[in-house]
Amino acid sequence: MNFKRYFWPAVGLAAVAFSVWLLLDELRGISLDDVWDSLAAIPSSRWALSALSAVVAYAALAGYDHIALLHIGKRVSWLFVTLCSFTTYALSHNIGGSVFSGAVIRYRAYVTKGLTGQEVGVLVAICWFTFVLSTITVGAIVLILVPELLGRFSSFGFSEFSSVTGIILLVPVAAYIFGSWLHLRPLRIGSFQLHYPRLPIVARQLIIGPLELFAAGAIIYFALPEAGNPGFLVVLGVFLVSFSVAQISHAPGGLGVLEVVFLAGLPDIEAVDVLAALLVFRLFYLIAPFVISLCVVLLFERAQLRRSDI
Repeated sequence: MNFKRYFWPAVGLAAVAFSVWLLLDELRGISLDDVWDSLAAIPSSRWALSALSAVVAYAALAGYDHIALLHIGKRVSWLFVTLCSFTTYALSHNIGGSVFSGAVIRYRAYVTKGLTGQEVGVLVAICWFTFVLSTITVGAIVLILVPELLGRFSSFGFSEFSSVTGIILLVPVAAYIFGSWLHLRPLRIGSFQLHYPRLPIVARQLIIGPLELFAAGAIIYFALPEAGNPGFLVVLGVFLVSFSVAQISHAPGGLGVLEVVFLAGLPDIEAVDVLAALLVFRLFYLIAPFVISLCVVLLFERAQLRRSDI
């Protein structure tokens, strides 16, 4: 048990250490003053657009929980679900191991609203699957529309396979939709039943999930300078790669991982400008939500203590 408890944190810290080592090699000759100048050069309108994109991203993330609750047929107040989702993602994005840490936070919150452990488990699975489904869908579309994307990370000339890869990735998405249309029977595991999502649920997944990814990528896009900017779809594609690698690495906040992948994927933009844009992303998508979520957790636990004393 001790091994399992410390394994993934150790993996995350190792990923951070390795990424920081690579990052330091990439950023030789760049000073803090250079980064500050790049931040100061971002127009106020672009700051505002990045902040607005972060709001849209977290609003869409709240939709993940709403979709899952709709699927399992549970009614919870809109405000509670939104605050729970916001807190879950704000904390898990910074802690690392988002599926596991998010499950703990959701369980603590939703059992107070009458959900069972099994129902919370299904909710977590639906939220996770919505993210995976959205990443595959958006990634496939980007690969089809921007075939040169993979070439930014390798010199092996993958561009001719990009569109084919995108089409292949859309096959399981189409199969998932087709399975919903067929009204497949629920999966039975003992007394537990896992129902296949209905078409309205699938439609919501394919709208809300991609919206969150578009908005999260837009935070970085608006913070990048216009000079050398390859366009939103390329930035979105690089973001999908970097964020996916960060999730797999379990690095807390994707520290170092995001930066290394973005510097490799955006060679046409000055490294200091890329770093400044990622600092904006961390501020609006990670740091500010993390601080707010801590306040939400404290207020929630205070309310629970008051109820237990009554």
